[in-house]
Amino acid sequence: MSPVPIGWPSGECSNLKIRTMDAEEFRRRGREMVDYVANYLENIEQRPVYPDVEPGYLRSLIPTEAPLEPDNYDDIIKDVERVIMPGVTHWHSPYFFAYFPAANSYPALLADMLCGAIGCIGFSWASSPVCTELETVMLDWLGKMLNLPEHFIAGTHGHGGGVIQSTASEATLMSLLAARCKAVRRVQASNPEKSEAEILSKLVAYTSEQAHCSVERASLIGGVMMKKVPTDNNYAVGGGMFKKMLEEDKADGLIPFYFCATLGTTASCAFDHITELGPICNKENMWMHIDAAYAGSAFICPEFRPLLNGVEFADSFNFNPHKWLLINFDCSAMWVKKRQDLIGAFKMEPLYLKHENQESGMITDYRHWGIPLGRRFRSLKMWFVFRIYGIQGLQAYIRKQVGLAKEFESLVRADKRFEICAEVIMGLVCFRLKGSNRLNELLLKRITKSREIHLVPCQLSGRFVLRFAICALTTDSRHVQEAWRHITQLTFEILQEPNH
Repeated sequence: MSPVPIGWPSGECSNLKIRTMDAEEFRRRGREMVDYVANYLENIEQRPVYPDVEPGYLRSLIPTEAPLEPDNYDDIIKDVERVIMPGVTHWHSPYFFAYFPAANSYPALLADMLCGAIGCIGFSWASSPVCTELETVMLDWLGKMLNLPEHFIAGTHGHGGGVIQSTASEATLMSLLAARCKAVRRVQASNPEKSEAEILSKLVAYTSEQAHCSVERASLIGGVMMKKVPTDNNYAVGGGMFKKMLEEDKADGLIPFYFCATLGTTASCAFDHITELGPICNKENMWMHIDAAYAGSAFICPEFRPLLNGVEFADSFNFNPHKWLLINFDCSAMWVKKRQDLIGAFKMEPLYLKHENQESGMITDYRHWGIPLGRRFRSLKMWFVFRIYGIQGLQAYIRKQVGLAKEFESLVRADKRFEICAEVIMGLVCFRLKGSNRLNELLLKRITKSREIHLVPCQLSGRFVLRFAICALTTDSRHVQEAWRHITQLTFEILQEPNH
């Protein structure tokens, strides 16, 4: 018999009562929560899109310590409106035009609920076979929707396949670490006398000066040098400048080993010229990773698929269905040309994780494909969404949002006080007031303070630029028109002030 824990009052173990929620209460509370969520999303545009709180607002609203005795569930729900909602930036409001979309849909939410209930930790096939197998098949479904080359599809005779990562940042880091491992082994194969530390000091990775900051962060985590390639007038990397940098670095004794291309940059949704860059990477034996975090969803539409031409040269490709494909966070899809390049860099086989089917050619253990050992059953969300909407429904959604961005672009172009700062290809419009950066900073400050709509800025060619991204599932022409009226009204007020 186990001893009574130290410090536990003798004789009180059997008298301790623990508050639980049984199945019947869960059914009742679950129905209430579904109603609350549906009402929240249905009426979200009635809430100010941006919160009116100061840093630290929360501490004064809740106790400084967890409760000793159980709280009442009804009180907790009341506190959702009192404590939580005042501090929420409502990403799914039709007046949210900041960053990029955070995808959401009722089918995805239902699948996420089931995922939480099943609660498996799918690090291997044996830990829950369907968690592994559905993920493999869903990445094949999605890869075929994008018309990816066959070597990326697991259900073919190719050597690649797909995996769900948490974010594009994680996918970039995984590709860089795999490329680093592959480069070190390659150099040591021909130069056995070289130490790993010596080789690492010479490795150099590349990305666009317009790439997301997570790419540079991956190089910091990976402990390798990264250089930023200047872009052209459309904020895209071309082959000429890239090749010039490679030649200079090789002449200096460096070892180029990795390039992260971007399709749909965060600042302006620019597209690197991967048909030029890919052959260069292949010739130089460099790993090319393609980050299409936002724009990748649009490639399911035939009219946007040409922007992905050149993916056949890539060693890995990633985009976020949780941005623009109605699948809620987190769900970042990554494909590799040769899965062994990824698995070989991180494979660990302790006895407690081994199972009798792990050598089967029919299955994979995803614990070798990413940073965390454990993984949620995220492919359920893909399965629900793809089946409920179908490819045609998802294409119609993408096209509607692109159309709304074009509508906003036409409103901006019709007002001579404003200018468009980058080509509008998808659901993002970069614009600004003609004039100083300070003037545009003031306009954005007024927009944010009003809490009517929410935008964030970027910098293009040294200019402070406003980004207008179509984000929410419920955004419609009415919301775009209202947003523009609000922007022009604030502009009028600013230009009437004596200083302007």
